[in-house]
Amino acid sequence: MVREPNTPFLPFTFFLFLIFQINVFAQTDSSLLTLDRIYSNEFQLDYFGQARWIDNGIAYTTLEYSKVFKGARDIVSYQTKSGEREVLLSAKQLIPEGEDSPMAISNYIWSSDKNLLLIFTNTRRVWRYHTKGDYWVLNLKTGKLQQLGKGLSGSSLMFAKFSPDDDRVAYVSEHNVYVEDIKSQKITQLTTDGSETLINGTFDWAYEEEFGCRDGFRWSPDGKNIAYWQVDAKDIRNFLMINNTDSVYSYNIPVQYPKVGEDPSACRIGVIPASGGNTTWMNIFGDNIQNYLPRMMWGEDSEHILVEQLNRKQNTANLWWCNHKSGEATNIYNEKDEAWVNAINFDDWLWLKDGKEFTWTSEKDGWRHVYRISKDGKEETLISKGNYDVISLQEIDTKGGWIYFIASPNNPTQRYLYRLPLYKKGKAQRLSPMDQPGTHSYQIAPGGKYAFHTYSNINTPPIKELISLPDHKRIRLLIDNEKFKAKYESLAKTPTEFFKVKTTDGVEMDGYMMKPPNFDPSKKYPVLFYVYGEPAGQTARDTWNGNLWHLMMTQKGYIVITMDNRGTPSPKGRDWRKSIYRKIGVINSRDQAMAAEEILNWEFIDRDRISVWGWSGGGSMTLNLLFRYPEIYKTGISIAPVANQLYYDNIYQERYMGVPWENLEDFIEGSPVTYAKNLKGNLLLVHGTGDDNVHYQNTEVLINELVKHNKLFQVMPYPNRSHSIYEGENTRRHLYTMMTDYMLKNVPPGPKKKSTTP
Repeated sequence: MVREPNTPFLPFTFFLFLIFQINVFAQTDSSLLTLDRIYSNEFQLDYFGQARWIDNGIAYTTLEYSKVFKGARDIVSYQTKSGEREVLLSAKQLIPEGEDSPMAISNYIWSSDKNLLLIFTNTRRVWRYHTKGDYWVLNLKTGKLQQLGKGLSGSSLMFAKFSPDDDRVAYVSEHNVYVEDIKSQKITQLTTDGSETLINGTFDWAYEEEFGCRDGFRWSPDGKNIAYWQVDAKDIRNFLMINNTDSVYSYNIPVQYPKVGEDPSACRIGVIPASGGNTTWMNIFGDNIQNYLPRMMWGEDSEHILVEQLNRKQNTANLWWCNHKSGEATNIYNEKDEAWVNAINFDDWLWLKDGKEFTWTSEKDGWRHVYRISKDGKEETLISKGNYDVISLQEIDTKGGWIYFIASPNNPTQRYLYRLPLYKKGKAQRLSPMDQPGTHSYQIAPGGKYAFHTYSNINTPPIKELISLPDHKRIRLLIDNEKFKAKYESLAKTPTEFFKVKTTDGVEMDGYMMKPPNFDPSKKYPVLFYVYGEPAGQTARDTWNGNLWHLMMTQKGYIVITMDNRGTPSPKGRDWRKSIYRKIGVINSRDQAMAAEEILNWEFIDRDRISVWGWSGGGSMTLNLLFRYPEIYKTGISIAPVANQLYYDNIYQERYMGVPWENLEDFIEGSPVTYAKNLKGNLLLVHGTGDDNVHYQNTEVLINELVKHNKLFQVMPYPNRSHSIYEGENTRRHLYTMMTDYMLKNVPPGPKKKSTTP
């Protein structure tokens, strides 16, 4: 045998051993997550998107990638029962005159006869969502493709929708409402006074963020009139964000933002003929600044509008029956709560019995239930009844006489589909399979005969299928995520475990725990608590959340735990959710800390290595836990926190805390900055300087307070990033790299032997 000089001879068995070791290392390595892997395309769920039911559920349409134009998509129809496929609209048909490639479809809406298609494209973001863009109409019979709003600013159209007879489209551009005749392309500008401060047909920042109000106009059922909101924000002060990086000289970015205690925008609702003319304003009783108008819908007679009004404290809801011709408004119904009344969900409000009744949701009996209310408000009938919450309405089958809703009477971490008779007495019938514990979500076809069904739990990635109802039988599997599952199953992990813990205050909280691979109960582990804890979110859910970073942290030797305290929107009844009233920052942080105290008694928990992190309200919670309970929490990462409740917006904070001229002390008591002087452990503060939601101001005020008390900490500002901190190349990866590094340096990972010292 000829060898290279100075190369030692190695036996063949050694090479076999070396290959074996390399394979073992490769297998071990592939079972571990890294941030590079997380932020690659390696772990991608399958996608089934933008499905639309047509022909009352007989068929549906969806978007599928074109085989001809790379990256473009066709609109394809499927017969629900047979699965027969047809390309209704090829990407080629979406090439505007003079262009070489099809336009991208961000959203699409069918006309009632499916001869016309409204296409939303070239979109721009307005605060959180892409609600501005260009709209085109495609005539499927003639193939004609025409752009709406010619002559108006590019990518400025919002919320375009067909008239009831499909011959016109209404939309908003630059805070004015327009109607365009499809055939003649004649544009009629209905409102002319729109400006940056006088907003027609859409909403200001606070209404959009806290009431979910974006689309601000409605066609009358007969297509003759349009009802619209007008928001007058001229007296709302601008909060100025500063951009220091996108030009040589810095510049301000103003946001109309009413802080706690500041008056909200004035709001009113008017009706204008769709052909043009004067607006008739609804004469709703009460100051239009000190009362909110978050919801409205046309009556089926096209003569009246039903409007929901909330007072400034949001503890009284009034319903007004308004004549669109005279503007006369009659109060037909009201509801009060010692804490707050939530604005009804848009989809939960529906006319029944040809407009003689409407649906309503309320917590008045201690649980969130569905009611039928007569048009005059004098008669109400409880539809759902019992000690459980209707979490969300999914479909109301007015002809068949059923309501379909999500509930989970026995396990607040899970979600299941039920149905109840709409007009008759009857018990709720669970439709979700008994052998699929976890979370079920649905997109139900009109009439309730079919649905797109998605199922997952905390340990099982989602599947999506087409089912029939009420038997819940599978017609077709749409998404199985088998490739993802194979990748996920190859990772080193232990199943996530749910638990209940009772605090010294007698509060029983639900939580889940992710343990490290090869967990050894004879040793002690560090804990990373993930928190939120406010009325806008529930974290301990038995649903797939895809948080690979948490899994990666368990692989490094941390136990990850999350729990839901009182005040979170768990389906545990009104008292659970509203016990937090005027006590945000106090009752929720105490619940978390007292539950953590119980967990610290578990034999495998290292009480000297306890950390916590959260975002937004969770960032505030992290601060409150570090400052109020420094004996428990040694390290915290707080992202985009509200440090001072008086610096947040009025609609959210006043809903849950009251108004500051009545109970200012509660806002101060609940604010983390009040207790910043108590910091003893490690704190990393992270905030985007372009956060229009929770202003960077909060972090700067907290920095000042910590400096005042000579407290050491670290801070990471992300220039011009919003509340979600994702804009800019590599931002999210950088954020989680920094968080990982901070944890590893300040909370040593991995198990330690239990002390044998008596």
